[in-house]
Amino acid sequence: MNRRMLLLGSAAIALVAAALLPRRLILSNPANAESFEVTRTDAEWRGILSDAQFAVLRQEDTERPWTSPLLNEHRKGVFHCAGCDLAAYSSDTKFDSGTGWPSFWQAEPNAVGTRTDNSLLMTRTEVHCRRCGGHFGHVFDDGPPPTGKRHCINGLALAFRPAAA
Repeated sequence: MNRRMLLLGSAAIALVAAALLPRRLILSNPANAESFEVTRTDAEWRGILSDAQFAVLRQEDTERPWTSPLLNEHRKGVFHCAGCDLAAYSSDTKFDSGTGWPSFWQAEPNAVGTRTDNSLLMTRTEVHCRRCGGHFGHVFDDGPPPTGKRHCINGLALAFRPAAA
């Protein structure tokens, strides 16, 4: 093996390793800091969220596709932030995107915020709760009418409240 092959192989391994790192290790960037109405310490968040919810909402992790019970939730109602209980998505805007995550074509008014996410060697639009900053997922431009948007949301970030009968 020559030196060039060793360097190229090492660079390829480094790129693959960086792509596989959890987002929470990549996103420890103070530029992402925002101010939110609901703030808690990590210990307080851990006291009210499950470990999996904490990883998604507070560390911007992603749940495995096809694992959320909310994926097959088809009743009328509202999906709230699991962190601060803000109404975030109506069942009227939910659709089956075939991606393995609950998907919506629109959020409730004044419910979410967005920011650019440059992790995983790509640029995406991250969507979060506007009140507590909890990470919901990402927004893509391949959704249905009338918005053409697909809010691809971690079910762990939401709590469903059925409409009154």
